[in-house]
Amino acid sequence: MLFESGGITENLDGFDQLSWQGGWINASRPDTGEKATLGPSQNPVGLQQLPGVSYGMTHQPTYNPMQAKAPAPPGTGLYPSGPYQPVHPVSSYQPGPPLSSYPAPSGQALLTRPLMGGPPSHTPPQSASPGPRLPPAQATPPPPAVSSSSYYPNPRQPQPMAPAWHYNTAPPPMGQPTSMSIPPRGPVPNHVNPAASSTPSSTPYSSAPPAHVPHSVTQPPGPGMPPTSLHGYTQPGPAPPPMTHMAPHTYQPSRAPYGPPPTGPPPTMKPTPPPTGTLMPNATPPPPKADAQCGGAVNSTLPPTEPDCQEGDIECPGTVAGNGPQAPNSYNHVDNKMAGLPQPGPPGRHLGHYPSLPPGYQNTSALHNAGPPMHPAMQAATQPYTQPPQTYQQPPGGPGPAQLSQSLAALSLQSSTPESLRVVNLLQERNLLPPNPMPAPTPCLPQDLQKINCNPEVFRSTLTSIPQTQSLLNKAKMPLGLLLHPFKDLSQLPVVTSSTIVRCRSCRTYINPFVNFLDQRRWKCNLCYRVNDVPEEFMYNPVSRSYGEPHKRPEVQNATIEFIAPSEYMLRPPQPAVYLFILDVSHNAVETGYLNVFCQSLLDNINALPGDSRTKVGFITFDSTIHFYNLQEGLSQPQMLIVSDIEDIFLPTPDSLLVNLNECKELVQDLLKSLPNLFEKTMETQSALGSALQAAFKLLSPTGGRMSIFQTQLPNLGVGALQSREDPNQRASAKDIQHLSPATDFYKKLALDCSGQQVAVDLFLLSSQYCDLASLGCISRYSAGSVYYYPSYHHQHNPAQVECFQKDLKRYLTRKIGFEAVMRIRCTKGLSIHTFHGNFFVRSTDLLSLPNVNPDAGFAVQMSIEENLDDMQVVSFQAALLYTSSKGERRIRVHTLCLPVVNSLADIFAGADVQAITGLLACMAVDRSATASLSDARDAMTNAAIDSLTSYRQSVLTIQQPGLLAPACLRLFPLFILALLKQKAFRTGTSTRLDDRLFAMCQLKYQPLVYALLMIHPALYRVDDLTDEGALNINDRTIPQPRVLQLSVEKLSREAAFLMDAGTVMYLWIGRNCHPNFLTQVLGVPNYAAVPDNLYLLPELDTAESQRTRAFIGWLRDQRPFFPSLHVIRDESQLKPTFMQNMIEDRTESALSYYEFLLHLQQQISK
Repeated sequence: MLFESGGITENLDGFDQLSWQGGWINASRPDTGEKATLGPSQNPVGLQQLPGVSYGMTHQPTYNPMQAKAPAPPGTGLYPSGPYQPVHPVSSYQPGPPLSSYPAPSGQALLTRPLMGGPPSHTPPQSASPGPRLPPAQATPPPPAVSSSSYYPNPRQPQPMAPAWHYNTAPPPMGQPTSMSIPPRGPVPNHVNPAASSTPSSTPYSSAPPAHVPHSVTQPPGPGMPPTSLHGYTQPGPAPPPMTHMAPHTYQPSRAPYGPPPTGPPPTMKPTPPPTGTLMPNATPPPPKADAQCGGAVNSTLPPTEPDCQEGDIECPGTVAGNGPQAPNSYNHVDNKMAGLPQPGPPGRHLGHYPSLPPGYQNTSALHNAGPPMHPAMQAATQPYTQPPQTYQQPPGGPGPAQLSQSLAALSLQSSTPESLRVVNLLQERNLLPPNPMPAPTPCLPQDLQKINCNPEVFRSTLTSIPQTQSLLNKAKMPLGLLLHPFKDLSQLPVVTSSTIVRCRSCRTYINPFVNFLDQRRWKCNLCYRVNDVPEEFMYNPVSRSYGEPHKRPEVQNATIEFIAPSEYMLRPPQPAVYLFILDVSHNAVETGYLNVFCQSLLDNINALPGDSRTKVGFITFDSTIHFYNLQEGLSQPQMLIVSDIEDIFLPTPDSLLVNLNECKELVQDLLKSLPNLFEKTMETQSALGSALQAAFKLLSPTGGRMSIFQTQLPNLGVGALQSREDPNQRASAKDIQHLSPATDFYKKLALDCSGQQVAVDLFLLSSQYCDLASLGCISRYSAGSVYYYPSYHHQHNPAQVECFQKDLKRYLTRKIGFEAVMRIRCTKGLSIHTFHGNFFVRSTDLLSLPNVNPDAGFAVQMSIEENLDDMQVVSFQAALLYTSSKGERRIRVHTLCLPVVNSLADIFAGADVQAITGLLACMAVDRSATASLSDARDAMTNAAIDSLTSYRQSVLTIQQPGLLAPACLRLFPLFILALLKQKAFRTGTSTRLDDRLFAMCQLKYQPLVYALLMIHPALYRVDDLTDEGALNINDRTIPQPRVLQLSVEKLSREAAFLMDAGTVMYLWIGRNCHPNFLTQVLGVPNYAAVPDNLYLLPELDTAESQRTRAFIGWLRDQRPFFPSLHVIRDESQLKPTFMQNMIEDRTESALSYYEFLLHLQQQISK
C-alpha cells in the first residue's frame, strides 16, 4: 500500500544552531604559540560541547593538566611547542572568575620542555630537520624552586584562547591498595589512633587495622580539630598548628560526628545568585537563562508531565519526610531483577544480611556483578566493603584532649612513610606492572566508615584524600573528579519500600550512613550540615522489627540503596516499556547478512525483553522509502505500509504501529520470520535514515521508550544526508586529524527532541565503509543511548564479528533497563561539580536527563573546591538516580561516598588513584580532540604527567635525588599516559580509519572505568603453560591465574603462546616454535603450519590443557557485559600488526618507547 505525502512535517526549528565545546586541556599550538588547555573553551560563535559540560567556576583558578611550557628549541619532536597563555573559562550557566594556566612571575623562568629528538620516522612530521638522538639517562640536578605564585594568572596578560583543562573521570579497580592505617571514628585528627583512657599505652599508627577504641559520650566543647596528615609523613615547612580542644561529642550509637560541631542554629542555605558566583551544591539552582547544553533551548524539550520545578524527579516540590501517603514500611535486601515490590519477612525472621549487628541487622554483602565470580582486581576492590559493619560501642570514659595530645606526640615520633609514598625511580625500576590487576586504593578512613563506604566499582574518586583548598589542589597538579557506574548490575541490592524517604530539608540529600544523629529525634546532614528532625515512621526498623533505633535502619547502614518511590515522586503514571526497531534494508544491508542474525536473535529472546503486560514493540524498515508495519490484533498477517514522500514524513496508521507484545506476539513473530526474505532481492542502494528517525520520533513521542537503529552505510538521501569526509591518503601523514566533529547538527537536534520526550536512541553500525560516526553518534550521545560498531561486518567473510554481534545483541535485548531517568550528584558544601562526561543531556545545571539508563553505562564528573574545607575532616558525595523500572515501578537508587580531607601535599599524593586519573584524563582528551585538535589533546596528556611529577618532586620529596622519581601510587602514571597516546583514539602515524578512531573515543567516554582501562592498557598473559597453582575454583571449574606481563616484545617467546586481552578484542598469539603439545591439546592441529588463518573459536577438546585455556578465556569474558571476539594469530597473520601495536612499551614508527618517553619526561621535569 503506497501513501503519498501531505502529512506532518516535524518542526526542528525550535533549537538554535548548536555547536558544542567541552571542558578541556592545554597544549601548545605551533602556529600561534598559544597553549592549549584541558578546560572549557570559548567559541566566539557559540558554545561547542561534547557531553563535557562546564558550569560555574571556582574562586581559585583550577589546575590545568595540559599546561604548555616555554618555547622549546627547534628540532623534530613529539610535542608541539609554544608558551602557555592564560585563558578564560566558558561557563554555560553563569560567569565566574577566569580559569587559567599559570605563568611564572617576572624574573622566573617557566618550566621548559625541549622536544624529544629522534629519527623523523618516529615522530609526527612537525619539522623537516632531524633532531639528535635521545640522550642516555643521567643524573638530574635538583630543579630550581618554583614559587607557588607561579600557579596564578597574571591579569594583565592577554587571554586570547580557550581555557584550561578541567579534570574528570573514573577507571576500574587496579593497583595495590595503599598501606594506610585506619584510625577509629571520632572528632580526632585523621592520622591519630587514640587509645581509651583505660588502656595503658597508646596504639602506634600502623598499617594494621586498629582495635575499636571506646569514646566517651560527652566531651568538653571546643572548636573542631583541623585535618592533619593522614600518614604522619613529615614534610619540610613550618611546624603544625598547636593542638586544639576536641569538638563536642554528639549522640550517635554507631558513630562519632564529623564536620563542624552542631553549635548554634542550623546553617541557612543561601543559593548563590548566578551573576556573582558559583552554584552552591546545597542550594537549589535558579533556572538558567539558556540551557546548559543547548544554546537557546531552555528546557524546551521537557514534556508537560514532568516540569522542572520537581527537578523532574529526584526532588519533590514541597515534599518533606513524613508528608507522603502511607505505604507499607518494608525492606528487602536482595533485588536482582526488580520483579516487584519486596515483601516483609515473617515475624522473628530478619531480612537482609545483618547477622552480626544486634538486633538482627547485617550489612549487605559486597556489591558484585550479578553473575560469575569476579576478577581478582574487582574482588580486591570490593574486599574492604564486604564485611558487615560492627556496631561501634561508646562506653563511658574515653580519650580526652590530654590523652589525644599524648597519642599525637607519640605518633609523630613513630610515623613512617606509607607504601603509597615510597619513592620509585622509574628509570631504574622497570618491572613496575603488578603480577595481578590492581585494586582501587582504599581511602584513609576510620575502619567502621570504610566498611560501609561505597563500592569503588560504583563510585570512585581520582583523589581518595580531598585537599582542603583549591590552591592546594592546584599545587598538586592532579585532577579532581568522580567516576560513576550508577546502574551497575548488583548481586546484592538493599531495596526499601516506605511511605517516608528521609531527606535533608535544605539540600535534599538522602539520609545515608555518613550523617550524624544528634539524638534519636535529630540528624545532621553530612552535605550541608543542616539539623533535621527524624520522622516518626523512621523510628521503626523493618529489618529488626524494633522501634527507637533510627541509626540501624537500612538507609543508614548501606552506602548503596534503592527506594521504591511513593506517589509524590510521579507526576504521571510510569511509562510502559516500549521498544521500536529501525532497520536498514538497502542492498548493502542485505548483503552483510545482519538482518537474519537480528531477526533470529529477537525471536530467540522475545520472551526475555524487560517489561510487563504493558510492553509495546514496533518496527520500521527503510531504504529510499520508509516502511511501517501494521501489527494490529485481529490481522491474519502483518501489513507493510510504505511512505515514499520522505521530505514530509507522516504516520499512516498511528494507532496500530506500536502494539502490545503479549497481545500481538504471533504477528510479531511472523514479521520477524518473513523480514529477511522480504528484501532478499532488493536493488535499492540509497539510505533515508534521517526521515526514518523523524518517523520513529513521531511514533514514540507520546509514550517515550527506546529506539534501536541498525545502519550499514552512509545516509545519502533526504534530511540528515551525509557525504564522505575521509581521505584514506591522509590517515598516516596528517599532522592533525580532521572531521572529528559532526558535519551537521541534524542528529544532535533530533537527539535533544528525543530526550525531551523520554526517548533514547541506540545505534548499531555494521559497515565496511565510512559511515561518519562523528555525525551519526550524536543521536545516541545526547539522548543517553549507546553506540555499537562492527567494522567490516559480513556474515560469511567475518564470522568473528557475527559472533560478537550475536552476543552483544542478546545482552542488549535482555539486560535491565530504566526509563525516564534523571540523575543528580550532590557534594558537601564547599565542593562543586562543573563538567560532566558520558551520554546524556543536561537539563539544568546539575540534573542529567537519561531517557534510558542501562547497566553498562559509565559517567564522569570534574570537580573543584569553591570554599576552603578547613573545619571538615571528611566530605561526602551522593549520586541519586530516579528511574522507572521495566515493571512500571518508580525507583530511586542512591550511592554515597565518603572521603577524608587533608591539608598536606604528601597526603594528596598518597591518596591518588592512578587508574581513575587516567580514565578522567581520557574523557577530557576526547573532548579536547573534538573542540581543538588531536595534537592539543596529546600534548595535554603528556603535560599532565610532567606537571604532577614535577609537583611531587618539588613539594613532597625532602631529599632530591637524580632520576625520574614518582611516588609508588603514581608509578604507572607515565605508562598509562603513553598507553593513551598509542590508543586508537589518540595515536598518530598509523593508518587508523576515522570511524575506528571515533568509536574508540566514544568508548572512552561511555564505558565504566573497569572496562575502559583494558582498552587503554591491555593485559598480556602466557597461556601455553597454564597450571592449577593459585587457580580459582568457581562452580566446579578451575580457573588458572597466570601473571600479567609487560606489553613488550621482549616478553614474547617463539616457543610459547600468549593471550592479549584488549577489552573489546582478544588475541591468541602462537609462536613459530610453540610446543606441539599446546597445538594438539588446545588448538587441535598437528603443527604450527596447520593453524588456520581465521581461527576465532577454540575447539572443545577433552584435554586438561584445552579445558584450562577455555576456562580462563571464558572467565575473562564473563567479567564484562560486551563480548570480546577472539583471534588466533600467527607470524604471517594479517592481524599481527594490530597485535604488535598494543605493545605499548616498544617503539613504533610514530611513537616513543616507554623508556624513551620516561627520558623525555625527565628532561622536562629537570628544566
